[in-house]
Amino acid sequence: MIIGALFGFIAGNLTQSPYIGFMVGMLAGGAASLIHAFISITLRGNQIVSGLALTIFGLGITNFFGQDWINKKFTVPVHGIAIPGLSRIPVLGPILFKQDVFVYFSYLLVIFMWFLLFKTKTGVHLRSVGENARAADAMGVNVNGTRYFWTFFGGLLAGAGGAYLTLVYAPFWLDAITAGRGWIAVALVIFAMWNPLYAVIGAYLFGGIESLQFQLQATGTTIPSSLLNMQPYLLTLLVVIAATIVVRAKHIGTPRELGVPYAREEK
Repeated sequence: MIIGALFGFIAGNLTQSPYIGFMVGMLAGGAASLIHAFISITLRGNQIVSGLALTIFGLGITNFFGQDWINKKFTVPVHGIAIPGLSRIPVLGPILFKQDVFVYFSYLLVIFMWFLLFKTKTGVHLRSVGENARAADAMGVNVNGTRYFWTFFGGLLAGAGGAYLTLVYAPFWLDAITAGRGWIAVALVIFAMWNPLYAVIGAYLFGGIESLQFQLQATGTTIPSSLLNMQPYLLTLLVVIAATIVVRAKHIGTPRELGVPYAREEK
């Protein structure tokens, strides 16, 4: 996410196009994810260690290449598009249907991913390599190829999130500008129990909490700003704890072979 944020920001500034910047940010995130894929799939390394190392690498490489861009702004605005009729719905209308094209793309992406995961053969293959890789291999599914592709796809989406942050949401560059939002995304996956539709609910819950802190600060509340800034991360901890308890109690959501490397010769 941080890699997509920087390289999307740089590309957007150089081309003066938020759309090109967005695409470059996606590709940068995808490229970074291939490092993780190579370590955890090909080399069968520990995925947690690989992920943490990639996080540190991302912070380091963006600190190095981002020095000349610190405090610079992206000045090409991305305007919201009001959907006739829907944008006039009280409360929800302006929130959901008066957004930019990237947000609308995310709506379509959620529906597409839900349909693909649960209604198509491709989705069955994807879920099978996470549930029982040996059985999937026996059915003719390329386990490592499938894992590589979807790890890369996840990297594209993470890069897109970072690029949106620096091109639209907060169009400037600072070191570590993602401020732990990537970890919140990990918590969202657990909260959603690997279901894209639940992830939308969780995303708006976390986003609402983050927006609330700014609203409270604007009203002149006496609550220290440092405590308000803790809200999204405190909620992250509570959600992870609650979701983990539910998942363990009901044995739902978590793929059985999550984080387990697979070697075909071990069948």
